Amino acid sequence: MTEVQALEAPRVRLVAVSGGLGSPSSSRLLVDRVVAHAERALLAHGVQAETEVIELRDLAVPIANNLVTGFAEPGLAGALSSLEHADGVIAVSPVFNASVAGLFKSFFDLVGVDALGGVPVALGATGGSARHSLVIEYAMRPLFSYLRALPMPTGVFAATEDWGAGAAGSGIEERAARVARELADAVRAGLAPVPTVDPVAGPPAVDPVAGSPAVDPATGSTAIASPAAPVVGSTATPPIAATAADFTPEARAARERREEHDDFAELMSRFAGTEVG
Repeated sequence: MTEVQALEAPRVRLVAVSGGLGSPSSSRLLVDRVVAHAERALLAHGVQAETEVIELRDLAVPIANNLVTGFAEPGLAGALSSLEHADGVIAVSPVFNASVAGLFKSFFDLVGVDALGGVPVALGATGGSARHSLVIEYAMRPLFSYLRALPMPTGVFAATEDWGAGAAGSGIEERAARVARELADAVRAGLAPVPTVDPVAGPPAVDPVAGSPAVDPATGSTAIASPAAPVVGSTATPPIAATAADFTPEARAARERREEHDDFAELMSRFAGTEVG
């Protein structure tokens, strides 16, 4: 990528949270690997990533003070603000007593319930052995689902054996790369223009040829396709575009009644063995 392309490339903000208590920590090592793979995956699609890493060990006292006073000191307030403005999040915690670290949980207890709404999150954990790997599924995934974030399908766990001289064949790089690619794809999906819908005309009609409404690449708006003229000699009924009347409460209620009638008719047909009108 040239300098001009780099300046014109879309930019996203990644925020990584390391819950490790040591310096250095295995959690930070895992964070750095996922971040590096995510940055490369985004750059491969022409997207520049600006990354910030939040070390919770440096915020331990401010986090505790906030829990008892309700006041966030400047450093903690800045970390929470960075998290709330992220396009993608990488969250890694060590495993203590079969769950995430208390410091990690306390930090996310301070995050507003809507602050991460719709934000893709890559989940990771570290521990002494692979038997702790399910912490991602039963402790971390429910937490971020409650915060209305979008946890990636794949989590990455690193045990002690994944580090050091004998870690070459452990697969930690492949696992980190996989969750990073999922995060990068989800972040890029958030950059795509969302088709707009006219509140008066309602949703656009589906183009009978293309099978989907046309989207203006410049504005992201959706053009309503005109029904194709029927072929001479054809008995096919041309498609009818939706109108505002189709989306009134009365119209929706009528559709629901028809659907209930159809469901009841199908059920009765199964019992009677005949069609019910």
